[in-house]
Amino acid sequence: MVSHRAARILVASNRGPVSFTVRDDGGLSARRGGGGLVSGLSAIGPDADALWVCAALSDGDREAARRAGHGRLDPTETGGQRVRMLDIDAATFADAYNGIANSVLWFVHHMLYQTPLEPVFDSDFERQWASYEAYNAAFADALAEEAAEGSEVLVQDYHLTLVPGMLRERRPDLRIGHFSHTPWAPADYYRLLPDDVAAEVLGGILGADRAAFLTRRWAEAFAECCAEVLGARVERDGHELRVVHDGRTTRIGVHGLGADADFLRERARRDDVEERLAALREEVGPDRKVIVRVDRTELSKNIVRGLLAYRRLLTDHPEWRGRVVHLAFAYPSRHDLAVYREYTDRVRRLAEEIDAEFSTPDWKPLVLHVRDDFARSLAAYRMADVALVNPIRDGMNLVAKEVPVISESGCALVLSREAGAAAELAEDALMVNPYDIGATARALHEALSMPDAERAERAKRLVAASTALPPQAWFLDQLEALRA
Repeated sequence: MVSHRAARILVASNRGPVSFTVRDDGGLSARRGGGGLVSGLSAIGPDADALWVCAALSDGDREAARRAGHGRLDPTETGGQRVRMLDIDAATFADAYNGIANSVLWFVHHMLYQTPLEPVFDSDFERQWASYEAYNAAFADALAEEAAEGSEVLVQDYHLTLVPGMLRERRPDLRIGHFSHTPWAPADYYRLLPDDVAAEVLGGILGADRAAFLTRRWAEAFAECCAEVLGARVERDGHELRVVHDGRTTRIGVHGLGADADFLRERARRDDVEERLAALREEVGPDRKVIVRVDRTELSKNIVRGLLAYRRLLTDHPEWRGRVVHLAFAYPSRHDLAVYREYTDRVRRLAEEIDAEFSTPDWKPLVLHVRDDFARSLAAYRMADVALVNPIRDGMNLVAKEVPVISESGCALVLSREAGAAAELAEDALMVNPYDIGATARALHEALSMPDAERAERAKRLVAASTALPPQAWFLDQLEALRA
C-alpha cells in the first residue's frame, strides 16, 4: 500500500495520468498518458506534495483502484506522480459521464442541440443528474480527505462543475480553482437547462475562489450566465473580472493553453514518425500540395462540412485536381453513444463519395484514416501546406496551434471563427464561418495559392502566438493566480 500524507497541491479531473488493462494472467498493465495537465503538473517538481485525484474509467482502472488500497496508486506505475483513483460505481459513472457530462453539458456549451427535438429533460435525465451529483460528491469527499490545511486545489472541466461548491462546504480552509476546457454557452442558450440545474452548475463553480477559462469570450459568457440565472453581480476593473454571489466573490481568469513546442519537435523526429512520413508521401505523390486535418470524430469538430468544402474546392477550382491531396484523420470518439457512431459513418460515406467523384488512375484526392495514430498525425503535420481547423465551436483547439509548429513548409491556417484559438491566431489565419461551405472552399483556395514569402511570415507569427503559454507555464500560471 502507498504511504499516505496530506497533499499541498491537488488536481482533480475525470481522466487521470494513467490507465490500466487486465492481462490474461490476471495482472495489470499500466499505460501512462500525456497532455497539458500531465506536463503542467510535472512543472511543480517532485517535492511539492502534489496529488492527482481521478476516476476509474475502465474495468482495469477499477481493479487497479481496488488493489491499491483506498485508490492510492503505486507511484512506480504513474511516472512518479501521486494518484488517487476513485472506484465510483460503474452505473453511476456511466450516468454522470455519458448521460450528463457528454450528452448534456457538452451539447449545451458547444450549442449542438437540434432544438425542435432535443433536449428532453424527463425522469431519465433526473436519474442521471442525481448520479452526476453523486459522482461530483465522490471527488469532493476524496479531495477533502487528502488535502493538507490551506492547500490549493485545481478542479478541471465540465465533468466536475459541482466539486468547488461541495468542497467549499467540506473544507472552507482550502484555496479552490476551477478551469473550464470547453467554451461556455451564451446565457440564452445556457438556459435550455432546467432552471435548478442551471443554477446548481453555476453555483458549484462559484464555490471556487477563482474560475478560469481558455479565452476572454468564454469567461464573459460565464459571467453573463451568473448575472442572468443567479442574479449575481459582475464587477469589472480593467481586465479584472469578478462575480459576487451569495456573500462570496469569485475571481474570473483567462489562461490560453498553448502548444508544447519542445515536445512536439522532438517527438516528430522519431523513427516511427519518419516511417509514417515516408508512407504518406508515397500515398500523396510528388509535387502535390497537402491539406491536413486531424480531429476526433466529435460532433463539434465539423468534419462533414470540412469535407464538403474540400469537394466544393475541387468543383469550383478544377485547376487543383491532381495537384492537391486532403489528409483527413478522423479518429473515433465516444462510440458508446449512437449519435457519434452515426456521425463517423457519415464521414466515411462522404469521403468515399469524394473519392469516387474525383479520383483518377494516378491521383487519389482524399486520404481518410479513422484509426488513432499519434505518430501518423505528426507526420501529417510535417507535410501540411494548409491546416483546416473548422469547428462549430471549440474551447481552444490545440491542433490549430500544433500544426504550424511542426509544418516543414510553414503552413497556412484556415480557422473557424468559433474556435477559442481564434482569439490568438485570427490575425495570421484565414478565418471562416464554419457553417459556410462556399466561404471555406474559397479560404482553402486562397491558402493553397498564398505566395511562399507571405505564408512563411504568417507561419512564423502563428508559431509565436501558439507557443506563448505552453502546458507547464499554463499550469503554473493558474497556480500563481490562485495564490494571489
